[in-house]
Amino acid sequence: MPAAKDTLNRASGVEKHLTPVLHDLIALAVNAKQAHWHVRGANFMGVHEFLDEVVAHANDAADEVAERVVALGLPVDGRIGTVAKRTSNPEMSPGFQQSKITVAEVVAQLDATLDTVKAAVKSLDDIDLVSQDIVIAIAQQLDKDRWFLFSHYAE
Repeated sequence: MPAAKDTLNRASGVEKHLTPVLHDLIALAVNAKQAHWHVRGANFMGVHEFLDEVVAHANDAADEVAERVVALGLPVDGRIGTVAKRTSNPEMSPGFQQSKITVAEVVAQLDATLDTVKAAVKSLDDIDLVSQDIVIAIAQQLDKDRWFLFSHYAE
């Protein structure tokens, strides 16, 4: 029976560190889609289209994270009400925004999500290397998305 208890402890540890990642990824996907609908001004088309890429990457990553937790035998809570209460991502401005503002706000979303992901990478080192590999890959994609967006207004 000790093996079953070790498995449950590992699963609980993974769930503890992946759940905040899941919440931030879901929030990122929803907020980036909101930004996609409301961006205006310079670089409209490039920003508008790339935000769909950010949404797709965040949705794929959220699915990967949720499936990892469920594969370990625990449930996840990705309901929008739960996500809204628990995400660390900053609130987005409502309505139409000029592209520079939109990009800055989505970069802030990516930064908050990356902070959560990087904390999970550190914490999972002693708990579950497979889960750590998943969040490392997520960090890599989020870093790339951030770079592409930030380059729109970097000097």
